[in-house]
Amino acid sequence: MNIVVIGGGAAGFFGAIACAQAHPHTQVTLLESARQPLSKVRVSGGGRCNVTHACFDPALLVQNYPRGGKALRGAFSRFQAKDTVEWFQQQGVALKTEADGRVFPTTDDSGTIVECLMWAAKKAGVAIHTGAQVQQVSHQKNGFEIQLKSGQILPSDRLLLATGSNPQGYAIAQSLGHAIEPPVPSLFTFNVKDPRLEDLAGVSVSSAQLQIQLDDKTVLKQTGALLITHWGLSGPAVLKLSAWGARALHEQQYHANLRINLLPQMNPEVLRDQLMAVRSQLSRRLVATSCPVPIPRR
Repeated sequence: MNIVVIGGGAAGFFGAIACAQAHPHTQVTLLESARQPLSKVRVSGGGRCNVTHACFDPALLVQNYPRGGKALRGAFSRFQAKDTVEWFQQQGVALKTEADGRVFPTTDDSGTIVECLMWAAKKAGVAIHTGAQVQQVSHQKNGFEIQLKSGQILPSDRLLLATGSNPQGYAIAQSLGHAIEPPVPSLFTFNVKDPRLEDLAGVSVSSAQLQIQLDDKTVLKQTGALLITHWGLSGPAVLKLSAWGARALHEQQYHANLRINLLPQMNPEVLRDQLMAVRSQLSRRLVATSCPVPIPRR
């Protein structure tokens, strides 16, 4: 049996390896259009590669996904984050869990994960073809035919599409009869034109609460680290908020009211009392030099 995997990212490699290991007598071929596979793995997590998250209960894990939770519940019941950790440890990759639950290789180098996946694929007998641009896929009586841009045609009994957000992957799936839910941007930073932010680029807060009011009923909230940039706002809190509000923000053409609480852990009345106390006791000093709360001086 011949199996072809289209897409040389983390999902494509892991799927190809799993297939080759489960069925050693099957020929598994992985096609990657770029000259170098696993390019996104190399840059993920700031070059450290965020392997997975230390949440080992499928029921809790699916709650971290803005959409598709019900469909993922079944998949995570069969293979979840704990299995991912165990798989990499079996390959000899030591992992560590950071305070926020993110799991990284102890080397803090994404190259460790890339080398592991490349080595595991080679060991399992996966044939890796880079620079292999798929032009068309057709469904035949006994399987599929994959036509490459070079003119080469590859027969396949089974086909795995692991093309991520590449539009060609959606086109191929649709040509094979699958219904496609139109994708919208997610995990993006916020472009905020506010003169109050112009001199604050580079300022970060370890825990801020962001709230977006989209209409009279829809309110989205997220808490996490926040970074002020030259164009607006970034950081984990912003990225999570953009993910959970991806479709709603798209429908609003990315116009919404945003409220930021830099001290979500504090009661507003207590905070007011502390600031008034500083004002009363140190009336001649600037608040920035005698601030009673943990926020950047700027």
